[in-house]
Amino acid sequence: MGAHLYVRAPVPSSCSMFAHSTLGHFVFLLFLISTIQHVNGSDLETLFKFKNSLINGRNLTTWTSTEDPCNNNTANWEGIFCTNGTVSAIKLERMGLEGNIDATILARLKSLVSISFMDNNLKGSFPDFGMLYGIREILLSNNKFSGEIPANAFKGLKWLEKLYLANNKLMGQIPVSVTSLPMLKELLLENNHLEGEIPKFYKTNLTLANFANNHFNGRIPEGFQNFSASLFLGNEQLCGQPLEECQRNGASTATIIIIALVLATAVGAVLFAVVILSSRRHQDPDFARIQNHGSTVLGASANLSMKEKGASSARKEKKADLSMKLTFLIDDEEVFDLADLLKASAEVLGSGMFGSSYKTALASGKVMVVKRFRHMNNVGQEEFYEHMKRLGRLRHPNILPLVAFYYRKEEKLFVSEYIDNISLSYHIHGNQSNEIRSLDWPTRLRIMKGVVKGLHSLYIKLPSLIVPHGHLKSSNVLLNKNYEPLLADYGLVPVTNPEHAFDLMMAYKSPEYKQHGRISKRTDIWCLGIMILEVLTGKILANTLHLGKGNESDLTDFINSVANQELNIDVFDKEMAGFNKSSEEEMIKLLKIGLSCCEKDANKRMDIKQVVEKIEELKEKEGMEDDFQSTYSSEPDKQSLREITDDNTN
Repeated sequence: MGAHLYVRAPVPSSCSMFAHSTLGHFVFLLFLISTIQHVNGSDLETLFKFKNSLINGRNLTTWTSTEDPCNNNTANWEGIFCTNGTVSAIKLERMGLEGNIDATILARLKSLVSISFMDNNLKGSFPDFGMLYGIREILLSNNKFSGEIPANAFKGLKWLEKLYLANNKLMGQIPVSVTSLPMLKELLLENNHLEGEIPKFYKTNLTLANFANNHFNGRIPEGFQNFSASLFLGNEQLCGQPLEECQRNGASTATIIIIALVLATAVGAVLFAVVILSSRRHQDPDFARIQNHGSTVLGASANLSMKEKGASSARKEKKADLSMKLTFLIDDEEVFDLADLLKASAEVLGSGMFGSSYKTALASGKVMVVKRFRHMNNVGQEEFYEHMKRLGRLRHPNILPLVAFYYRKEEKLFVSEYIDNISLSYHIHGNQSNEIRSLDWPTRLRIMKGVVKGLHSLYIKLPSLIVPHGHLKSSNVLLNKNYEPLLADYGLVPVTNPEHAFDLMMAYKSPEYKQHGRISKRTDIWCLGIMILEVLTGKILANTLHLGKGNESDLTDFINSVANQELNIDVFDKEMAGFNKSSEEEMIKLLKIGLSCCEKDANKRMDIKQVVEKIEELKEKEGMEDDFQSTYSSEPDKQSLREITDDNTN
């Protein structure tokens, strides 16, 4: 007000005008300073209100009134980023925050361009962010937001580039306020309950869009045809490139559904027959509960080979044959069906997180393994068949071929050949009874060379998968009679129910999933690193061999325990023979490669080609087998492995 009075006053003498002008500038300067102080004070007050709006906002212990949130470009509060003394970003991830986000409070932060509350326990109806006009990033993946996204939740956000809403409980359709965002580049909507057709986006700036594991239907819009098919999997009624082409005749789809229902009913009894695969001496709890159905099922299967005369009998036999039929993936394989597998008693090999495995012999003497999976309802029948055919085309000396499979909505059966030497895990950890010899150093190195070759082949032949293996661990590496490794249970992430994949599969124990809610091409490299450390040290927590919830910290502790250990004889497995002083250097190199693969930052890990090259360079160096203790004739180096890993692996 004062400055305006001086401007409007009559012009006096030059001296007087100079005095008035100087005073005017002084008043304006005071006004400007007070305005800046008001803005800073406003940010502090706003953040305090936001803190109090959370159920457990008290966990933000650094958010206090004793100091401002910003000191120019330096933040004084946790999770705050500052630009020119004002709050420009809030990043509060993995802090267990509860409650909801009050967007009306955040709208008062005029310089705010980014918010990230990923990996918390925020829940309730979805916030309306339409007031955050300058926002560029809204990252809310891995929370518990539910209900529909409000129609105008993002209306007017012309600068928004990244929108991450994956792994929530959102329902309804994608609102127009999302499809009309002019600057949107990345959109993550996977693992929700969204439905309807995927709408057309008015701009083509999207470089990443994930719609997987929802309830979308209809044809995928143009503009997404060059995206990976994995970004659309888990939507049974979605079709069009990059998935299968849509059915031209709607009636045919309905017919297929009806036929599928009829067949599902017809084969219900057959599934009970699987439980008879176990011999009387080896029965598993899943089988015991339906033992009473055995005679009925076996009676039905015994009639499969009978050829009855008459059209009616032929139709019945054809239907029965179809109900017992396996889908084969190897052309030159001996053809058999479930009835053939039922004729012989079976041995229960084990019961894992996903299901049980059974060893059974065919009449020809060939021994097969039937693996039962319970958690594979992630995609529809057609998509499942296509994915299995893709896996069935894989051919590599270090990949276990999938011979055949059996499809039913509730569970799936995979058939493969029996491998003589069981798993790598058993040879490292299951040798307490001394029934098998311990793996020596040359054998362990050859096994790891085979593992990386097989993994490399998966990367080449399954380029559309985010993680080509996804569940790489020592119990999924089988050894044949020559101790050549064969990778098993590969490529199953796209067809596994997300909630079970997150809890059980090795890829979802990685640092990048824990930190960002995402896995990547280098996630398998992290799993490989864990295996290398396990093979060399012979150590790993027992419960990580059967992964379930809450094992991420166990794996981290295991990696750190190896990395921080001094370089002495305690580093390596005491049961490992077959090496001497000349091979010690090669073992250290492999251990350093393993630690490099376990880098917390996925971008710092080697890619699969580099890993193959590094491990192929290692020599077995078989020579005189000195006693384990005598391999260290001099005083051991007191450096930890973490310190020496900082050097070049060469």
